[in-house]
Amino acid sequence: MRVRIGIGDTSREIELDVDDGDALIAEIEDAFGGEKMILWFTDVGDRRIGIPVLRIAYIELEPEQRVSVGFTPS
Repeated sequence: MRVRIGIGDTSREIELDVDDGDALIAEIEDAFGGEKMILWFTDVGDRRIGIPVLRIAYIELEPEQRVSVGFTPS
């Protein structure tokens, strides 16, 4: 699943590929309701990115697009 995170007061976006979108949503919701100052994300390539919770402007989740290769019956 492709995740885009917008950072407040800047035009920069952070893009990640994650395996479990539902777990990511739960972690984000917990961070906004709790006392975490930085939310850490780990993508499928084990890259870690920390974003201050108060700087997150938006989060967009996009499901994997399956590409069909070859011929399909009509």
